Amino acid sequence: MAEATQRKRPAEGSAYGRPAQHPDHELVQVGPGTPCGELLRRYWQPVAVSANVTDRPQNVRILGEDLIIFRDKKGRPGLLYPRCMHRGTTLFYGKVSEEGIACCYHGWLFDVEGRCLRQPCEPDGGRNLDVARQPWYPLEERYGLIFAYMGPLEKKPVLPRYDILEDLGPDEALRAQVGAFGATGDNSLAVAPYSWLHMNDNVMDPFHVQVLHSTFSTIQFVPQFALMPKVEFFATEEGVCYSAKRRLDDGREYDRISSWLMPNIMCVPNPVNIEQIRANMISWSLPVDDSHFTMATAARVPGSMPVAFGGIRLNGKLWSEMTEREHQDTPGDYEAQAGQGPISLHSEEHLASSDRGIILQRRMLKAQIKVVAEGGDPIGVTFDPSKALVKLRSGNFYIAPRQV
Repeated sequence: MAEATQRKRPAEGSAYGRPAQHPDHELVQVGPGTPCGELLRRYWQPVAVSANVTDRPQNVRILGEDLIIFRDKKGRPGLLYPRCMHRGTTLFYGKVSEEGIACCYHGWLFDVEGRCLRQPCEPDGGRNLDVARQPWYPLEERYGLIFAYMGPLEKKPVLPRYDILEDLGPDEALRAQVGAFGATGDNSLAVAPYSWLHMNDNVMDPFHVQVLHSTFSTIQFVPQFALMPKVEFFATEEGVCYSAKRRLDDGREYDRISSWLMPNIMCVPNPVNIEQIRANMISWSLPVDDSHFTMATAARVPGSMPVAFGGIRLNGKLWSEMTEREHQDTPGDYEAQAGQGPISLHSEEHLASSDRGIILQRRMLKAQIKVVAEGGDPIGVTFDPSKALVKLRSGNFYIAPRQV
């Protein structure tokens, strides 16, 4: 057995004798106490669409934690650990009132910050309510989403604002969504069965647009993406950007700038209308656990646009309507990402010059993981409300005029 494990691969590259490979556990593990999990918990993460959270409790799984989200009858949202601190049954079956949520088993009542307000079976309705508290997380609402802060309370930052989602015009609206639509292009999957890092890497990979989405099988966005871009990657104060320049047949040259913000935010320009100048959408690659992810998106749209995202069609079909053979013939982001496995084996990757954006991302994540582990504050968080506004560079910008 020892000889087998030491056997070297033949020079011809046969698969026989391949050494065991492994994921980059530092980046893919997101549970409490893991290096990346602690980093992600230092930022506000969107966990639900505001309009979908009602007085009926819902199960939520985020960063490897199972939680309950609800809205009390005063309109306040709450995010609690689901196992009642009394005897451990789930609050999923609880009853919501103006004050909070009551456990179905013995009626212990908790407000949206976990304070125990009443213990019906105890003398005087509970004589030690001040020492009983259900684990909870702070919530805030913005852009049609509910954001949770799951880190240490003494390190809670200000919830950011993003300039491209502010100051809506009278004919504009915000559209919020949570689901794996970023991978599939439709609403058929609530959760994708693979690591958050697959999608996080994808945003700083402009070259896959020219191959996967444009020349490999069919035009999935716009024909101009079939042109190989000239790409420059650069680090910013908040993350990483790329500039992808293309010269069109009519002589115009445009610069498509996409942004990634620490630790899991992407701002990508409109992929189906390159005439649009500034980006109008922000998305979060949300780890459900180590091997599942979903996405949250807030977009600035015309007021006449439907509130629900209708989906992108390939050859007239939504992703969920395609057969397995059609998925094989016209793969998109889901097929390419799911094909890496639930958790990729990063040790066997061969990153090249076109992967420089991904390399910059991962280095930045690892550097900020170290900052947090050493007790510091990661980049992209602020505790000063006057500095909450984040300005984004993303958009499709024309830099050369049409030739006459």
